[in-house]
Parts: sequence; C-alpha cells; structure tokens
Amino acid sequence: MGWVTRGVLCGFFEGQFLCAKMKQMSRRAPKSSEANRKNEMNVSAAIVSRRAADRLRGGHVWVYQSDIVEITGEAGSLLAVADQRGILLGTALYSAASQIALRLVSSELIEEAQWLDLLRERLRSAIALRKPLLSAETNACRLVFSEADALPGVIADKYGDLIILQLLTRAHDREPVRRVIADVLREELGPASIIERPDARIRELERMSAPSAAPLFAKDAEHPLTRTNFLLNGLTFHYDANAGQKTGAFLDQRENYAAAARYAFGEALDVCTYQGGFALHLARSCRQVTGVDVSRAALEVAEQNLAANEAALKGCSVDWIEANAFDLLRDWSTSGTMFDTIVLDPPAFAKSKRAVDGALRGYKELNLRAMKMLRPGGVLVTCSCSHHVPLAEFQEAVAAAAGDAGRRVRLIERRGAAQDHPVILTIPETEYLKCLICRVE
Repeated sequence: MGWVTRGVLCGFFEGQFLCAKMKQMSRRAPKSSEANRKNEMNVSAAIVSRRAADRLRGGHVWVYQSDIVEITGEAGSLLAVADQRGILLGTALYSAASQIALRLVSSELIEEAQWLDLLRERLRSAIALRKPLLSAETNACRLVFSEADALPGVIADKYGDLIILQLLTRAHDREPVRRVIADVLREELGPASIIERPDARIRELERMSAPSAAPLFAKDAEHPLTRTNFLLNGLTFHYDANAGQKTGAFLDQRENYAAAARYAFGEALDVCTYQGGFALHLARSCRQVTGVDVSRAALEVAEQNLAANEAALKGCSVDWIEANAFDLLRDWSTSGTMFDTIVLDPPAFAKSKRAVDGALRGYKELNLRAMKMLRPGGVLVTCSCSHHVPLAEFQEAVAAAAGDAGRRVRLIERRGAAQDHPVILTIPETEYLKCLICRVE
C-alpha cells in the first residue's frame, strides 16, 4: 500500500487529527482523481480505546474486543488500527469472534500481498533461529512460536522429519496463508510431511473451518508420514500426529528435562508425567523412577518411549501408575511414602485471570504433599505453565507450602522454557513456563 493510501488515512478518520508524518507524505503525493479519493476513503480500520493504544505503543500486539471503539468500512482479515485521534498505530489481523480481536503485525499500513511477504520473511527468520538448536541428539523443536516470532496465531513444531502446524486465528484460516507457510517449511527444512493439526477449542472459539485431513505437504502423497520417532537430549520419543495433547509433545521442557536429570538421584517420582518426558530423563540418574498420570493413553505412549530407550537406561527400574495426582499424593504423604527426587509438572491450572486464586491453592497443595514425601536433602523440580500465574506468585505458593510442611527449601535454579520458546519482554504472555529446582532439607 503506497503513499496515497497512507496520506489519505488521516482523512479517512474524518480529518479529526492529522498525523504529521502522513501529512508530509500526502504533500509529496500528486493529486488523485475523485474516484481514487472515494476508494481511499473506504479503507477498513479499527479505532481503539486509549488503553489499547497505550498497550500497542508499549510493545504489546493484542487488542481485546472490549477495547474496539468502532470498525469503519468492511472488516476483513487485515485492518488498519488507529487511536481515537486518528493516528495510525499499524495493521492487525482481525477476528470478530475472538476476545483478542486484533493482533498487530506491522506498525505500518500494509495490504494483503505485503503481509504474505512479511509472513515469508518472518518464517525464515524464525527457522534460522532454531536451526542451531538441532543436532544428532535433538532433532525436534518449536520452529514458530506465535507472537514471540511476530507471527501471531502461528505455531509450528518439528518432530524429526514431521512438521506439525497450528493456525490459531481466523485471519489465518485461508489457503494463501497455508500455501506460504507450507512452501517456506518445505524449502527450509525438507520434511517428509507437513500436517495441520487444529486446536479444537480454539477452532470453535474463533469459528474457523475444519482443515483438510490431507497433509499440507507430503513427499509420499500416497503414504504420508504421520507417525515418527524423534530425539530429545539423546532419548527417543514416539510421536503420532493423530493423538496426544497440543501439537503432540512438550518441547518447551527440553532443557528442564536435562537440568532435572543433573540433580536427580535415588528413588524418583514424576507427577503428571504425560508421555514420560521427565521420567525417562530422570532414569539416567536414578535407580528407580515412578511416573504418574491420569491418562491411560499417555502412559501407553510413555511405555513405548521406555521400550525405545531401554539400552540407554540400564540399571534403572521405571514403572507407571494411572492415578489422579492430588489423590495419590494425599494418600502417599499421609502413609509416609518417601522419595529422593520429585518432579511436579501439572497442566495449566489457570486458564483465565479468574482462576488464579484456585490455581495458587492447587500449586500449594501439590508442593506441600511433595515436600512431605521428600527425604532430607531431596530434590524438588516444580513447574507451572499457567501464564496467568506470574513467577513471583508461583514462587510464593511454593514458599507457603514449605512453611506449612516445616521444611527448609533452598532454591538451586529458576528456569523457564527452552530457547525455541523465546520470551518477548513487552509481551508477558510469552513467558508462561516456570520451573524451580529446589533442595528440600
């Protein structure tokens, strides 16, 4: 979109307040015809509240539905965004159904073709940042992390030769977007298959279409790869594109898996083990590991993963228990069951700000039970993936548990997500994973 549209955008907002930069650009522009001026006056745009404008100027990229004052023109997948004075803030992806209605993708005024070019460029940049993380011991990582890579609503994970894509905004629910993403992933990484795997809850909230069951790309179109084994820190894990949570595995914990194994010893317990990520890493350092999860399907995959790593885990006995974590820890802490190492990696307890108080009670309860079950000098690895629960509040919950348990707890390491899940300081939601490694005395 050129200087004419930029220059006329202020006029589009009824000439209330003119952006100096736009005025200068429009002065340099030749006079356009009356027909062109009418077309330019039809630029679609969202006018947002002062609170939203301040948020965008501060470096965030979200505008909530409640902060949209007015939408002028026909609302498409891209909208110009301006404050109530008519000053341009940029261009955003628009979703009428979502509480996060606007996701800023440029501080400039851009049109569809320019956005697709930016999409290509940012995809390549995101992949370039991850390539150095891949090695003979780790061939899986998050390739694209949504807002953290300036690609709101795009998630892409690599599991060996398989790439899984999630599109989480209605604005991306279009074939041109899918084609660009698939082309860049194929050119940069040469996978066997690229499969779109929607998040059912997000798809419903965003009112997105159901994606085709066929892969976006497959080297072998008749027999596309949908299942594979991948490596994390030298351990083998099974992946099935048609099963499991999220995009399939918890790659954000990769570095925490390795850190936990450095401190773990003796008899270990992995609570909410899912498919055995922490448990199998602990088995490299411990003589006995028990993994607990409420999902039988997850534990069946954990058993497959155990079988795939038997040669690397000689000398350690690993078993799985299907149970509710709260119930089991309550029973064991009461009966005097003890361990040397305990990992707590529960699902997100707080899906919204309203759920934070309950989540903090849940974290305190889990950590209290775990501390009562640790022998003196034992290791506690405790995690939270609730982005609504800040690190300080999570740490306070763990400290409160220590006080109630009557244990002296020494913080050894304070950790977050792996490098392939970068944090943007002006977007707090990108810093969601907290991991504390402690010595319980």
